[in-house]
Amino acid sequence: MPNLSTDPSSLLLLALGVGALVLKLWALVDSITRPAPGYPAAGKLTKPAWVAILAVSVLLGQLDFLGIFGIVGTIAAIIYLVDVRPALRQLSDGRGPWG
Repeated sequence: MPNLSTDPSSLLLLALGVGALVLKLWALVDSITRPAPGYPAAGKLTKPAWVAILAVSVLLGQLDFLGIFGIVGTIAAIIYLVDVRPALRQLSDGRGPWG
């Protein structure tokens, strides 16, 4: 059985790693479920580009989430969730940004 450290710093790093993974997976699944024509209509990269970026961020980011790939992947997921996703939702809702 592996020796799991339960000191606060290890638990914090574990929580951050799991949180980053969940964030990246959320962004990836959301990007897959959005219709492809909405991406260029919203003035964003194409759907295949975003799916590829987010898939690579999930795969490479798990090697070391505090490494360069992990940090860049988390930033890409955040950009998708705060910029691209709202633009796509606005197009699909047919409403303005405030409902």
